[in-house]
Amino acid sequence: MYTASWRDVVRRNLYGPQPPRRDRPYRFIIRLALIVFRLFRFRFDVRGSEHVPTTGGAIICSNHVSFFDFTFLGLGALPQHRLVRFMAKAAVFDNWFAGRFMRAMQHIPVDRRAGAAAFEAAVRSLKDGEVIGVFPEATISTSFTVKDLKAGAARMAAQSGAPIIPAAVWGGHRVATKGHKVDLRRNVAVTVILGEPIVAGPGEKAQSLLRRTKAAMETLLDEAQRTYPDQPAGPDDRWWLPAHLGGTAPTPEAAAADDAVRASGKAAKVRKPTPLARLKGLVSRR
Repeated sequence: MYTASWRDVVRRNLYGPQPPRRDRPYRFIIRLALIVFRLFRFRFDVRGSEHVPTTGGAIICSNHVSFFDFTFLGLGALPQHRLVRFMAKAAVFDNWFAGRFMRAMQHIPVDRRAGAAAFEAAVRSLKDGEVIGVFPEATISTSFTVKDLKAGAARMAAQSGAPIIPAAVWGGHRVATKGHKVDLRRNVAVTVILGEPIVAGPGEKAQSLLRRTKAAMETLLDEAQRTYPDQPAGPDDRWWLPAHLGGTAPTPEAAAADDAVRASGKAAKVRKPTPLARLKGLVSRR
């Protein structure tokens, strides 16, 4: 297990011998994250970093169980001196505080109503040799199993020629996840596993590549869950385990049903017009 140390926070060669100047904001944020990891004494088990290429584009495709997964996944690429550009909801970039950091770190905003721009930006970054981070489930899995994947990552891999690095992250949901209060506990174990690269075969369809990616992610997540060093403290602490491992998290079917209800509720909401919009409507009727 690895616990961040103060020596890591100030280590000069953390990002390699000659890191690009343009990534100074990103490097600063990582050092801040290491300080947080040190203060809360997260215990990391990171495996498979050698699968991240030292140069060239790659797509890290991971499951999604906590709000902090992207910070943990970044540790998996750091030993190779790579910084991961994550694809994230455009709303995060609109935030007055978080948005400036997201843009400074050159993450990629995704507007689900107009996803073509984000897709093209990601493909360009891959061809430029960047590592792109994707949560292809599109949202946190409340069943703590791998949900159905969106095809964007597979299409990006097929179009750019970049390999997909399947990944699994586990443990961070005990601190912060959807549907549960944030619990800033100390000494939480976090497991990050990166698998062998998946390369699209000649003429391989996106759906075929997607199926291979999902199977690899499921295998890695199962390994992360079964080798996780911590156990529930008691019957009331089994919420963070999936149902098939004896936990009280909803089954994949129940979680999917809840997601469908939540999505339909959002779609049914009608935004109330602003006073200015109502005034314009009255004027236009005359």
